[in-house]
Order: sequence, then C-alpha cells, then structure tokens
Amino acid sequence: MTEFFHDCTTNERKREIEELLNNFAQQIGAWRFCLYFLSSTRNDYVMMYSLTVFENLINKMWLGVPSQDKMEIRSCLPKLLLAHHKTLPYFIRNKLCKVIVDIGRQDWPMFYHDFFTNILQLIQSPVTTPLGLIMLKTTSEELACPREDLSVARKEELRKLLLDQVQTVLGLLTGILETVWDKHSVTAATPPPSPTSGESGDLLSNLLQSPSSAKLLSQPIPILDAESEYVCSLALECLAHLFSWIPLSASITPSLLTTIFHFARFGCDIRARKMASVNGSSQNCVLGQERGRLGVLAMSCINELMSKNCVPMEFEEYLLRMFQQTFYLLQKITKDNNAHTVKSRLEELDESYIEKFTDFLRLFVSVHLRRIESYSQFPVVEFLTLLFKYTFHQPTHEGYFSCLDIWTLFLDYLTSKIKSRLGDKEAVLNRYEDALVLLLTEVLNRIQFRYNQAQLEELDDETLDDDQTEWQRYLRQSLEVVARVMELLPTHAFSTLFPVLQDNLEVYLGLQQFVVTSGSGHRLNITAENDCRRLHCSLRDLSSLLQAVGRLAEYFIGDVFAARFNDAFTVVERLVKVTLYGSQIKLYNIETAVPSVLKPDLIDVHAQSLAALQAYSHWLAQYCSEAHRQNTQQFVTLVSTTMDAVTPLISTKVQDKLLLSACHLLVSLATTVRPVFLISIPAVQKVFNRITDASAQRLVDKAQVLVCRALSNILLLPWPNLPENEQQWPVRSVNHASLISALSRDYRSLKPNTVTPQRKMPLEDTKVIIHQTLSVLEDIVENISGESTKSRQICYQSLQESVQVSLALFPAFIHQSDVTDEMLSFFLTLFRGLRVQMGVPFTEQIIQTFLNMFTREQLAESILQEGSTGCRVVEKFLKILQVVVQEPGQVFKPFLPSIIALCMEQVYPIIAERPSPDVKAELFELLFRMLHHNWRYFFKSTVLASVQRGVAEEQMENESQFSAIMQAFGQSFLQPDIHLFKQNLFYLETLNTKQKLYHKKIFRTTMLFQFVNVLLQVLVHKSHDLLQEEIGIAIYNMASVDFDGFFAAFLPGFLTGCNGVDANQKNVLGRNFKMDRDLPSFTQNVHRLVNDLRYYRLCNDSLPPGTVKL
Repeated sequence: MTEFFHDCTTNERKREIEELLNNFAQQIGAWRFCLYFLSSTRNDYVMMYSLTVFENLINKMWLGVPSQDKMEIRSCLPKLLLAHHKTLPYFIRNKLCKVIVDIGRQDWPMFYHDFFTNILQLIQSPVTTPLGLIMLKTTSEELACPREDLSVARKEELRKLLLDQVQTVLGLLTGILETVWDKHSVTAATPPPSPTSGESGDLLSNLLQSPSSAKLLSQPIPILDAESEYVCSLALECLAHLFSWIPLSASITPSLLTTIFHFARFGCDIRARKMASVNGSSQNCVLGQERGRLGVLAMSCINELMSKNCVPMEFEEYLLRMFQQTFYLLQKITKDNNAHTVKSRLEELDESYIEKFTDFLRLFVSVHLRRIESYSQFPVVEFLTLLFKYTFHQPTHEGYFSCLDIWTLFLDYLTSKIKSRLGDKEAVLNRYEDALVLLLTEVLNRIQFRYNQAQLEELDDETLDDDQTEWQRYLRQSLEVVARVMELLPTHAFSTLFPVLQDNLEVYLGLQQFVVTSGSGHRLNITAENDCRRLHCSLRDLSSLLQAVGRLAEYFIGDVFAARFNDAFTVVERLVKVTLYGSQIKLYNIETAVPSVLKPDLIDVHAQSLAALQAYSHWLAQYCSEAHRQNTQQFVTLVSTTMDAVTPLISTKVQDKLLLSACHLLVSLATTVRPVFLISIPAVQKVFNRITDASAQRLVDKAQVLVCRALSNILLLPWPNLPENEQQWPVRSVNHASLISALSRDYRSLKPNTVTPQRKMPLEDTKVIIHQTLSVLEDIVENISGESTKSRQICYQSLQESVQVSLALFPAFIHQSDVTDEMLSFFLTLFRGLRVQMGVPFTEQIIQTFLNMFTREQLAESILQEGSTGCRVVEKFLKILQVVVQEPGQVFKPFLPSIIALCMEQVYPIIAERPSPDVKAELFELLFRMLHHNWRYFFKSTVLASVQRGVAEEQMENESQFSAIMQAFGQSFLQPDIHLFKQNLFYLETLNTKQKLYHKKIFRTTMLFQFVNVLLQVLVHKSHDLLQEEIGIAIYNMASVDFDGFFAAFLPGFLTGCNGVDANQKNVLGRNFKMDRDLPSFTQNVHRLVNDLRYYRLCNDSLPPGTVKL
C-alpha cells in the first residue's frame, strides 16, 4: 500500500498493484485477513483498503456469505469500533461506522436485531455519545434514502422502521442539547439585564407574545468546553439530516425547537469572539469560530424545517413560534441606532451564518409569508423594517444581491395578491406604502456614486460573467426592484426618480459653457482633479438613472396612457433634448483632462440617453395613433428632433457603442412608431443617401445591417391608421427597389465563373461581397416575414434578381463551406418568409438544385469535414426541407419521395454510426415534420373507411419507407446522446397524440413491443436516468394500446429473456407487476420492476460460483 501511494511509483507498477489488490478482494474469505489487518496495523492506507474490502463484500456479495461468517462479521466489527474509536483517525472511524451501517441496511431487524438499540445505547452513555451520534447520522443518510440498490420492498421497510424510531431519537437529541445548555448556563451567573437596558424593546414584546420565551432568549449565552461543543455540533448535524426526510409532525416538540434556537444564537453572539481576541490566546480564537459554527448548524436545522411547503394544521403554531424566535435573532443582529455599528456587527459574524440567515428569510418570504400574513399577532411591517436594516447593512455584494432577491419575491407576492383580489388594492398598498417608498429611495441611492461611491468603485465593470459584468448585474438587479415598486406605486416612484434625474441632467447640460475651441477641435475646460472626479461621478449616475427611466417605460402605455400622459411626455421631451444636445456639441469627440475616464463616461451617457428614448418607442407609437386623430405638431417635432440627434451619429467616425445605440433607435422609429412623415424628414433622406452612395465608407457590419433594416422598413411597413388606398404603395415600391438595387450592386455583378482560376477578383474579396450583401438582405427578409402580404410582395420584387444570382452562384461555391453556409442561411430565411411570393416553379427549381448538389459524396465531405461549418451547412439544408415538407396543399408533395430517399439513403447512413450529435437532431426533426404534416402519404384514410370504423383497416402506402423511418427512431434510443433521446421520444409521443401512431396496425403488430423493450432496457441500464419519468409515460402509452398483449405476452416474454436472474426471481418480478391500467400505478410498477431486476442481478453476481439456488 505504501508503495502504491509513493510519489516515485510508476503508473505501470500502480496498475500491477491495483490488479493484485482487486484479485485479493474477490477471494472468498479475504475478509478474515482484513479483520486481522484492521486490529493489528496503524497504517492508514492498509486500514482504508481493508474497510473497502468489507464494503464491497457487504454491498455486492452479502447474499453468498455463509451465515456463520455473517454472524462473526456482525459481532467483530462493532467490537473493533468500540475498542479503537478514540484512537482511530476520524476518516477511518467514519468509514468503519459506514460499513457497520451497511450491514444494518441489509440485515436489520431480522438477522441484526440489536443494530439500532446499540446505537441508542451508545448515545445514552456519556463516554460514547459522539460515536453514537456519528452512527446515527450515518444511519439516517444510508437507510432513509439508500443509494445502493435495494429492492423497493426493502426500501419501504427501512423507511417505516426508521420512522418508528423518530420520536425516541428526537427525544434523545433534545435531551443532549438541553443538558449541555443547562449545565453551562449555571456557571455563567451574570445578573439578569435590568428592565431599562433596552434588550426588551417594543418590537420584542410585539413579536413574542409569551414573555417566558423572551426571557429565555435574552439569557446570556453559556461558554462551552471543546467536548460539549463537539457533541452539540454532532447532535445538530443529525437533526439537520433527520429534518430533511421526516415529515413535520408533533414529534418535533416545542422544547426541541426552542433548544435549536438557543444554539442559533451562537451565530450572532459577538461577545464570545471579542472575549476570545481579548484573552489573546489562539485557542480561544478557535473556540470563537467553533461557537459560530454551532449557530450555522442550528440555522441549517431551522432552514430544513422551513423549506417544507406542506404544513399540517397542528404544526402551524410551531411555525409561528419559530418565526418569532428567528425575528428575535434578526433584531439582535440589526439592533442599533447607529448604522455604522450594524454594518460592522454583520461584518464580524461568520459569513456562512449570514448566508444561512438570508436563506431563512428567503424561505420565509417565498414559502410562508402568505400563511403568516393573516395572523393578527404577526407584525409584518415591523418584520420589513428589520429586513430593510439587514439588507442595507450587508457587508458583501453577494449578500446584498441575495437580499434584493428577497425583496423581489416580496414585491411579486404583493403584485399577485393585488391582481388576484382587486378590491383590496388600496388596503394592501396603504399597509405597505411607507416600506416600499423607503425601499425605492434606498435602492436608488445605492446605485448612485453620489451616495455610495466607495462600494460602487469596488464593482468590476470589465470581466464578463454570464454576458454581464459585476457592475451591470448590480445595476440590473437594483432596477428590477425599482420597476416592481413602480408597478405598485407609479406616482410615488416617478416623483422619487425624476427629480434625481433632473439634478444630474443639469450638470450634463451645463457642460456646454465649459467647451472651448482649441487648435485640434473642441476641448472641455474642466481640469481640477476634484472637479473631474465630481464630474465622473455625476456622469456615471446620470447613465444609471437614464437606464432606470428607460426601464419604467412600460408603465406609461396601454390603459394608463392618458392618465400618465403628462409624466411620460415630460420624460420623452427631456430625453430628446439631451440626445440632440449630445450630438450637436459632439461630446463623444471632445478632448478632456482625463481622457481615459471622462471620454468613456460622456460616450456612455450619450448612448444611454438614446437607449432610454428607444425604450419609449411603444409610448411614441401609442402617441402616434392618438396624434393621428388630432395631427399635433408636438408629435412631429419630437420625431424630427430625434432624427436630428440620430443622423450625425451614423458615421464611421463615431465609436461603435454610440453608433449602435443610434441605429437601434432608428430601427425602433421605423418599425414600432412608423410615422407617415418619417420618409420626408431631411435627416432621414440624408441617411438614405449615405447608405446608397457607393463611395461612402461602409459602417461596421452590425450597424450596416441595422440601418438597412430601418430604411427597408420605412418603405415596406404599412402605416398605422391609414386605409390601403392611402399607403402610397407604388412610390414606396419603386423606392424600395432602388434601395435594394444599390445595396446589392456588387453582388449582382458576380458571375458563377468567378471561382475558377482565371478570375479577375481574388476569392477572399468575392467572399467579403457575398458576406456583406447576404447579411443585409437576409436581415431585411427576416424582419418582413411576419408582415402583410403587400409588404412581402414588394420585398420579393426588389430581391428577385439577387435571389436568382444566389442560386446561380451556389453550385460554384459548393466546396467552400463558409460561403455555402451563408447562402443556405439566406435561402432558409427566404423559404420561411417569402415562399408564397417566390411562387411554385422557382421554389421547385431551388429545391431541385439543392437536391442535385447534395450528392452522397458532397454530404459525406461536409459532415465529416473537420470543424463544424460543414455540419452547419447540412443542418441548414435539412431546415429548408423542414419548411418544404410542412407546406400545406399538394404543391411540394412530388418532392416527398426524393426527400425521404435523401434522408434515409444518403444522410442517415453517414451519421447513424457517428457518436457526435451533429446533424442528427435536424434530421430527426425533418423526419418528424414529414410524418406529422404528410400522414396521408403513408396512411390513406378514405371517408368510407372512417364511416365503417373497425371494418376496414387503413390502407398503408410506402410501407418500407415508413418502417425504415421508425427503425431509425428505434436506433436513436440505443445511443448515449440524452438530448436526441428526449427529442425523439417527444416526437413519437406527439405523433401518437395527433395521429394515433401506436394504434396503427403496422406499428401495433410489428414495432410496438420492440419499442417497449428498448425503453425498458434503457431504464434497467440507467443510461438516461434524467428521463425516467418521460420514459415511464411513453411505455404506458404504448402498452395501453394493447394491455392484454402487454400483460399476457410481452411481460412474461421480457422476463424470460432477462439474463442474470433465476426462474424464482422472474416469478416474483412478474407477480409484483400488478395488472393496474391507470398511469400512476402502471409507471410505479415499471419503476419497481426495473429497480428489483437490477437488485436481483446484483445479488446473483455476488454469489460464489457453484452456489445452489433454491
């Protein structure tokens, strides 16, 4: 063993030793040597190995061990434990406990009747209490939720046996904790606190109706010796595990709960820590930490109880008492008038204690608040006051986030409560209004540098985690709370937020007076370090507040549009003014004293003001339809001023962040607001000219795509509130054609022979043109796909030539998978959005071209190519075919045979054997859609046949193709990929729900029980355990087509074919599968069969060769 674990041993030698050791462990009687080693060695490795041999013997081979040997093992191991438990290293001792518990799991109570009584005796004898508690916890872990395979009957028996012991065990644990507490309380004889000492504030007497418990909880906390600490921590660990599986009932007594709370106070007792550090000895410091740990363990017990949603009536009062006691602790933690001391107190507490406490508060709000709120004696508003203090004095950002989550849960609870009983809205809001306004103000203060600079500067705004930086997450979570308060109290929220925004806007708008013209451009004449720092903070705050104002846009539209019109108009007007100001004095290009800090700040404010304005586009759209009736000048001014702010930013000289914000705003104006006059605004004309001008520098890809989308939408989208004859389609159609023509100028000049060697233009340049043009065109089509027929018609007329060029170019680029990928993306978007407009003949031509190009060799080249582009190409091609097979009507039916042939004869053979999931998901989706939308291609149901139901079986056509498809589905269930398994099971179930797949004669007679067999085997092999439930339901749906056949023929046949179990065991398995025909009982029987089959195999594997089976 020492050689095996030595650094210098080679892997080769390690393998040899491992083989030797494994062979030794497999020998019958090896355990005797191990018993000798255990009692005679002090080498950790040897002891651990010997215990592993025992573990293997008990869990895998116990059935075949002679009963005389079993008795010997049952008597020797506990003796060994008793003799050496004080001297063994803790991990060996724990392993030995587990081995003894494993025996109990197999043999108690029948052959090992004193297993549990021994544990209880160990606990009751002071010398062995710790050992007894370790045994108890291990028993709870191993027997209540057994991990190793046991038969279902045995699992149920063990749980029942343990439940019978619960009351005794909880009584013992309560006794241990109370004894330790009482024994040590006496020594800490401090005088009781004087009545004036403020410990018993008003809130306390409010929360705790019974004065006795208040008195109990304000006793000083005893100082425990190390041994008592250890015993208590073991007892609390046992309780936490027991609480995780025993139901809430009267056996959890009030005295037990009170005791647990006594220990929870250890977590918030700073005095003990202070004493430890004053006495200066390191041992005392450790003690302080240990005491904190007791608090953490006690809170774990409380949280286990809290997390149970199902509360019996008789337990409700206990819960109320638990809450009262926890809020006593919460008050203790946050008790102080001076904010600084609360925070420093929270900093001194153990971090995991704070975490557990926060978990408790979350469980209270999410699970129990609705139950407790109705109790008159529970002061919810005072609780919120405490939660408020606790939240805003959290020492860490994570802690603060967790508390904000709790507030979000609370606000959701209020919102849903109001929505469910509208009558009470006023009463609910009156009760909580002050708390909510306080919360809102404080959360807003927390995101501003003006009030919270030190903390905010610690947040990281560089590294992305889950697509957001720490600062963005902080801001987003804070704004969610603000938005929820806004939903409940719109006027309050607005009147709190807007003045703050105004203040920061004043600073920003006032910068103009500091702009001076210098030789190289404009410069901001603010240089003093202090001023720069203040400006930096103000700009950061403005940026955050603009995001807040944008987040609230949804609360001004819909039914409340008229009522809140003035507020919204004020906001939008300010935003338009700010964006125009930023663009006019070109703050994004200005020179500053601290360019690395102030320049990004100025760009960010500008970008956020555009984004906030964009958030109000739905409000503008609603205003547009109102304004349409009155034709107000105000609305026109808002839109044209916005365009004046946006246009200067659409340029290659502007930073990407700002450019993209401007583009998004332009898209929203064109798509959501759609004012009739947009096209005639000079600023918009300017953008058109810039984009269609061949000599102008192209914007970055993303911006180019957005601007083109906006311009196309201005011309294509119908104007709201106008009849068809006033839409000016002829003019718009001509303009759209010339826009697309300008955008695709270079692309349309490409010829299929540009790829051949004597080309004039290098291949890379050709690829760039293809990429740039198709990304723009594809986006335009995608954005029009859900619109009116007229818009789509115009769009296709403009695109027609480009589409034909694409089809002509396609064969030339078939070996360039990156180009093919972009072309197929474009065609896929065309098929999804404009297939009606393309017309049948041209669509047929496209499909035929693709089918001809994707030969077996081409498919193999693409799929087997290194890197994923080739697979993506084939997947997109299959996606296009998915659109084709879903098309209703007869148009594309003639393609079905060649599509099926392509799938089954060309694609499937290439991917069937490959372990990689590429292409498979798309192929099976195509097969599913083909069956689902073209059922009659396989099953011709005549009207006559359906009238004479039961007389004529449906006619089956194309049977061999149908069988091949089903065969492929069956094969996919034998593969490890769990996503594919889940998807395909869902497809079969859907075909059964919609088309009665399992009832069809061909399926019922030739495939049904093959599928059931495969699914059962999958359950037995535990290869797709996450899908147990879905597989069980599918087996039921298949079996229910022919229950008689299932019970009479399939099940006996399945059992006969099972290897590794004898005839008697097969009979038991068959007998235990009851003839239930309802879903819950049937699936329970399936899971029982699978579990017990695995268990019997395990038992049989463990029998020594030549054992006579009875």
